[in-house]
Amino acid sequence: MRTLREIPPLREALDEFRRRGQRIALVPTMGNLHDGHLALVAEARRRGDVVVATIFVNPLQFGAGEDLEAYPRTLAEDQAKLEEAGCDLLFAPETITVYPRGLAAQTRVCVPEVSEGLCGGDRPGHFDGVATVVTMLFNLVQPDVACFGEKDYQQLAVIRRLVADLHLPVEIVGVPIVRAEDGLALSSRNGYLDAEQRAIAPALYRTLCSLRDALEAGGEVAPALDDGLARLGEAGFAPDYLELRDADLGPVTATTREAVLLAAARLGPTRLIDNLSLTLPR
Repeated sequence: MRTLREIPPLREALDEFRRRGQRIALVPTMGNLHDGHLALVAEARRRGDVVVATIFVNPLQFGAGEDLEAYPRTLAEDQAKLEEAGCDLLFAPETITVYPRGLAAQTRVCVPEVSEGLCGGDRPGHFDGVATVVTMLFNLVQPDVACFGEKDYQQLAVIRRLVADLHLPVEIVGVPIVRAEDGLALSSRNGYLDAEQRAIAPALYRTLCSLRDALEAGGEVAPALDDGLARLGEAGFAPDYLELRDADLGPVTATTREAVLLAAARLGPTRLIDNLSLTLPR
């Protein structure tokens, strides 16, 4: 596996792959890799001849008071994991390489509607930052396929809409959530949890499972969500949101069948997100 830090050698390497007629699969990450990221690499390996991963802690998607400076940066460990997983090329640029004129002067990409509410409501500007850097990575790498985790369900929806609206020739693949044995969705931010919080954290997934079962059995939505919020509070969470949306993140209607429960909740300073798909009864 080669690690590149600058754009010209990245383009040179990618040009060589294309001259060979190889299919390029992209896995964008912010590093501090866990088994969820490695599942993305495995899926990319299945779908492409060449796997390109990126590691970039994108300042444009962090708001005021968020954990940009504290976000774990573990490049050496990440390189070893990626190489073992079969990654061919890692692009790990510095911030000045990606944003040479600084953040204030940076052209930005906004994906309306699907980026609003949920995490977009709690983190203003977050998805503009995500959409901007992903558009940039798509432009730099020009992949045939790109793999993203379904844990960040709204992010995946934003990227799907971005690709559709801008007519980008990239196949977007959502990869199922990878969970710990107790159900907690794997996340780089799980490392912020202390032992007591880590013991509480799986209650988020258990609450979603309970709500899914109730709703698939014909339970009413509003009371079920109220009950879920109460359960999270009793477990020790401070919920940011708990919502039921259709699979495209639109509102649930009488004709909706495929839906998704989405939640974000805090344990101390750590913000956890999770989601669970379900089928509503007719």
